[in-house]
This record gives sequence, structure tokens and C-alpha cells, in this order.
Amino acid sequence: MLSEFISKKLKTARYRLLDDGTYFGEIPGIRGVWANAKNLEDCREELQEVLEDWMFLSTESNRSQGKSTYHGTSGG
Repeated sequence: MLSEFISKKLKTARYRLLDDGTYFGEIPGIRGVWANAKNLEDCREELQEVLEDWMFLSTESNRSQGKSTYHGTSGG
């Protein structure tokens, strides 16, 4: 389930080559999830790590506030 979410979001990522020769990547709709690296592959890897960290922090924040973090349905 989490790997599907990560994969789906990474497919929507947008990358730009900046004037300084580095790459900038972001995932539209997820505020604060962005990466900057010397090459495109490193930028992709960093963006995935940032997304994973964002997911963890969002889950922990919701848990500490007593909110449910699961919005799926049972497979039964």
C-alpha cells in the first residue's frame, strides 16, 4: 500500500534543470516535498527519501493528535 502510494506520487514529479546546473524536483500537491541535486538520478532518489520522510512525519503528527491515518477499506 505505501509503496504504491510512493510510486504513484513519484510518477507525478516534476523536474527542472536550474541555471546553476543542478536539478530541482517536486511533487505537485504535496507542500514541502522537493529535492535539489547535482544530477537527475540523485534528485529522484532524494525526492523519494523526502516523500518517505513526509509520510512518516504526517503519520506521527496525526497519531499525536489522535487522528486516524488509515482511510482505506477492508479487503474482505
